Amino acid sequence: MLDDETGTRRPRARVLHTLLFALALGWSSFQLWAVADGGLNPQILAAIHLAFGLALCFLAHPGRRGSRTTIPWTDWLLALLGVLAAGYIAWDYETLTALQGGMPNARDVVAGSALLAVLALAALRVIGWALPAIAALMIGYAAIGPAGLVHLTPPDVLYLHNGYPWSQIVQQLYISAEGVWGTPIQVSATFVFLFVLFGALLDRAGAGHYFVTLAYSALGSFRGGPAKAAVVGSMLDGVISGSSTANVVTVGTFTIPLMKRVGIPAVKAGAIECAASVNGQLMPPVMGAAAFIMANFIGVPYAQIVVHALLPALLTYFGLMVTVHIEATKLGLRPTPRAELPRFWPTFVAGLHHLAVVGFLLHQLMVLRLTPERSALNATLLLAVVLLAQGIVRHARTQGVCAAAVIGGLRDGLRDIARGLAQGARNMTMIAVATAAAGIVVGMVTMTNLGYGLTELIGILSGDNIWLVLLLSAFAALLLGMGLPTTANYIVMASLVAPVIVKLAADQHLVVPLIAVHLFVFFFGILADDTPPVGLASFAASAIARADPVKIGVQAFTYDLRTAILPFFFFFNPKLLLIGISGPLDLLWTVGTAAVGMYAFVAALQGHMRGPLHWIERALLLGAALLLIRPDGSGQLIGALVAVALYALNRHRERAHAA
Repeated sequence: MLDDETGTRRPRARVLHTLLFALALGWSSFQLWAVADGGLNPQILAAIHLAFGLALCFLAHPGRRGSRTTIPWTDWLLALLGVLAAGYIAWDYETLTALQGGMPNARDVVAGSALLAVLALAALRVIGWALPAIAALMIGYAAIGPAGLVHLTPPDVLYLHNGYPWSQIVQQLYISAEGVWGTPIQVSATFVFLFVLFGALLDRAGAGHYFVTLAYSALGSFRGGPAKAAVVGSMLDGVISGSSTANVVTVGTFTIPLMKRVGIPAVKAGAIECAASVNGQLMPPVMGAAAFIMANFIGVPYAQIVVHALLPALLTYFGLMVTVHIEATKLGLRPTPRAELPRFWPTFVAGLHHLAVVGFLLHQLMVLRLTPERSALNATLLLAVVLLAQGIVRHARTQGVCAAAVIGGLRDGLRDIARGLAQGARNMTMIAVATAAAGIVVGMVTMTNLGYGLTELIGILSGDNIWLVLLLSAFAALLLGMGLPTTANYIVMASLVAPVIVKLAADQHLVVPLIAVHLFVFFFGILADDTPPVGLASFAASAIARADPVKIGVQAFTYDLRTAILPFFFFFNPKLLLIGISGPLDLLWTVGTAAVGMYAFVAALQGHMRGPLHWIERALLLGAALLLIRPDGSGQLIGALVAVALYALNRHRERAHAA
């Protein structure tokens, strides 16, 4: 995990180092207990969750000019204030909700104001300025009006309420379950934490390195093999990791140097890993925090989200494999000799226990249909047993089967479990702060009815043209992605823009499932991690590739344009989400046309198939890809025929040129 996400402060004093470790370990232990017990009030759980998150934020993440080896008194003060302000909800919850009917007194207003201020500072520290700025604008909008804190009358297009006093804003954001303690942070405190913890422990067990080595052993002998191994390795690592930055660090440390060694330029090597890792958040079953929040927003089981997201995730990796192959062809790369690669079957067998743990999680989630948090809890407990067994086996190989080997192995296993639990908690700090801050946006949208005003405004700007609405929405998500992490981006877009798309689609009698709309904004939010100039994943890749992070971000973004076309595919053709499939032949046609459309789109962007393409051929391929988007049999057939004909023409031309 990159330091930007887990904290760059490493205190010299052993007591401070131990304190941070104990704090992170305590957070994970509390979360495991809370999910296992299941009886804690969701708002109290969210409050304690945020208290831990704020404490770790200020103690483990130094300010921009803060010390990385000591903890200044100001950070101690901010951490204490955050814990007290969040803990006040848990301490006085019954009084706040029952005796006062949810209306705040002076002490409640002070506590709520303190939490909002500390939360803004925490968000600035671990996320950047964008989310605090959006939240402040939303609060400012709620405060403006004849009856509000700021006695001004907004323009007619924004005059949707009379304004609210500060005490009512605090009530909405701090005391009710519709603001800071709303769905985003409640999901963070349950589903997300357990899955992030599971991923951290699985990585501690060595699964990340196993997936990369397995992919390299299988694909290294192909042209551009290390790049293809980076794609598949990142896809497999995405199964267990919801963080694109962690994916870059885990997989890219191995694949980027290999790509450079076979002749791929440093910028392209970093960009390929970056693009592959960012799309790891699309891979079920661990799709990042935003996917769990989506399940709650639209009211469907998380297992159903996994099913709907599977085919688009596989298609985007297919598109990246095509991109990598074309790049390797253009660079004239040669395969790596098989003798220099790890042997596949011994590599595969050596890590079967990692696959078994992931399979167990999928079985719990998809077959037994347990809740996501219970599935993740059971898989985490199994993983703890695996870590203990790994420690014993490791010692037995050197000492033989004896009591000393068992004791030493158990000690190492417990140490690995404790470190994995602490790492999981540090991985969660940014998510906890982001979901809490994004809850401000959700609470203010609900309070001010801003969603209705935005629907009218976007409808006017787009002339009620659904294509323009989708393009405006995509642009807004990409713009937000320059300053927001994926989870916060999705929450803002789902609160403000998704209802607009749903309404305008209904007005035009388009049958679009709600899941398609939310996955549309989710996919564009995914691109936040490599959207220049801020994308964290591109900075992580640049540190390994030793290349300019902005150049890597721009190159990765061009590769990720194939991901940007996919939401249009499934918005107009929900069969790609496995909705409305009538049988095996229908499924085969759906997958086949989508794959051809993806290939045509990627080839048009790259200007290359078997050889270079003329500009008119690229234009025809783009047209074919667009025809393949709509679920229109004749249009899809024409698009597929055009793409196949252009491929045959390009292949014939290159063979003639070679002859």
